[in-house]
Amino acid sequence: MTLAALSLAQAYSPVSTAAASTKLPAYDIVSVKPHKSSSGGGVRIAPDGEYIEGTTVSNLIMNAYELTMPSQISDLPAWADSDEFDIEAKMDEYTTAAIQKLPQDERWREQDLMMQALLADRFQLKVHHETRELPVYDLVIAKGGPKMKAAPADLHSGWSMGNGRFEGKSVPIDSLVYGLSNTVGRVVTNKTGLTGNYGITLKWTPDGQQETADSGPSIFAALEEQLGLRLVAAKGPVDTIVVDHLEKPSPN
Repeated sequence: MTLAALSLAQAYSPVSTAAASTKLPAYDIVSVKPHKSSSGGGVRIAPDGEYIEGTTVSNLIMNAYELTMPSQISDLPAWADSDEFDIEAKMDEYTTAAIQKLPQDERWREQDLMMQALLADRFQLKVHHETRELPVYDLVIAKGGPKMKAAPADLHSGWSMGNGRFEGKSVPIDSLVYGLSNTVGRVVTNKTGLTGNYGITLKWTPDGQQETADSGPSIFAALEEQLGLRLVAAKGPVDTIVVDHLEKPSPN
């Protein structure tokens, strides 16, 4: 049991009865239906659960197991990459209250575990982990040294990424690493040795938009120019998920 799960179990334990059974976090109401709308998809995260429209099982697995690249999943049936589903996963009031008391990183971890349980229950998902040697990028410090500023300890942490921009307030380098993996097409490993939290602003011109005269730098050039970091092509051990069993769910 994770430390966060133990905290939740303790939160559910009745004070008056030492022998009372504990309740681990789980979605109380789950609805899974084929996606039929032409309006596309979307995700809404609410205090009491997740409401997902138009997603594939491969996306659910990537999120639930904190994977960054599709290459980290193997032996998926073809329908898991093509068929889309609408999912409503709602917690009861006790689980909702306990989840909200956890620190943000532990809360995310518990929600990942709850989604793993949902996949096992409704899609009969069975997996095992394998470490494989795959092409990666190592994030290292460039010759001139890092150009980021350490963030104040009491600053609220958070980050966003999109349209050629990464903006982080009091974030560890691992947050940047996660965002970069989705941009450069390989898992990125943190080899900077940097600890602590930083204020990070990174701007670049995405691939396919660099033909104009006023286009900005590539992601590789921007990292070195703006942050004093560099991506180095390498091969390294990557945690992967192997799908042993998966079924289409009966809609409800």
